[in-house]
Amino acid sequence: MTVKREGSIVFETVGAFYNPKMMLCRDIGVAMISALGIDEYLDALSASGIRGMRVAREAGTERVTLNDFDPRAVQLMQRNVARNDLDCMITDKDANVLMHQEHFQAIDLDPFGSPSPYLSAASRSARSYLFITATDTAPLCGAHLKSGIRKYMARPLRTDYHREMGARILLGLAARELARWDKGTEPLLTHVTDHYVRIYLRLIRGADAADSSLHSLGYVEHCNLCGSFEPLAQPRPAGVCPHCRSPTTLAGPLWLGSIQEPAVIKSALESGDLSNRAEKILATCSEEVDVPLYYDHHRICEKLRITPGRIDDIISGLRSLGHKASRTHFTGLGIKTDATLPQLEEVLRDNNH
Repeated sequence: MTVKREGSIVFETVGAFYNPKMMLCRDIGVAMISALGIDEYLDALSASGIRGMRVAREAGTERVTLNDFDPRAVQLMQRNVARNDLDCMITDKDANVLMHQEHFQAIDLDPFGSPSPYLSAASRSARSYLFITATDTAPLCGAHLKSGIRKYMARPLRTDYHREMGARILLGLAARELARWDKGTEPLLTHVTDHYVRIYLRLIRGADAADSSLHSLGYVEHCNLCGSFEPLAQPRPAGVCPHCRSPTTLAGPLWLGSIQEPAVIKSALESGDLSNRAEKILATCSEEVDVPLYYDHHRICEKLRITPGRIDDIISGLRSLGHKASRTHFTGLGIKTDATLPQLEEVLRDNNH
């Protein structure tokens, strides 16, 4: 028997799936849940139980339910909970059945692969918060187009900004599922790290809130030749790039609204003992300008045949012209801005002289 330690929890893993590379995700999750002051939490697909146990111990959440359909995982969780002297409820139901039977203040979906099969039940069951992980980034981000369309009922594109594309596709599906239960969607934190997408949603009850969230859905028209993009509230049947007159491709439907809530993220930064990497991710997310998608600095410089300068200088140049601009956590080479591609290119040329 091998005993592991993560955060303040000592636990076994034999008999259930455990991914040590997701520790960063769980660290951020504990900080977010602590900042939100959540009292009741369901870890719907618990496996070893490590995520829910850390929420119980480190975030101080009073009522934590750990659920898994696999009898071996249930036995493992019972030992792990006893080892850490925690008072967690352990259930052995199919996750969808449990979520259709009961309601929880906050629900966490952290499946192996796509969360899509669980979103309808989770949207019904969650009263106030829904946290979702997706590890199938290839379908989400456009590398496996047909699979992405089947699982997420949207068309992703493989672009320079594919990481944010995947996050917004997932956010869009969640908003549509929640709207079916007369619940609105308020993203608090969205991050794409390593091999997964992670979103934290606050839910707002009522048909008006659901309708308002649906107004944040839209499409992105992308030019494969010059790399420009344009968010659209409604799709256009045959697009032409306004910059280079080439045909465009449509992605969506996806979420075009805000994806970060700086006040909540900053509260999470102050709530826990986070690693340097976790702090950097949260800090960058809290400072991202509120515009959809981003440009790849080096890719544009390569197209312009100029040497890339410092991204911070480019951002300063954009701001001096009255544009919003920031770095993004999605990639170290990304620039978020409300400037058009020609305006960004002009700043890049000026900075190169």
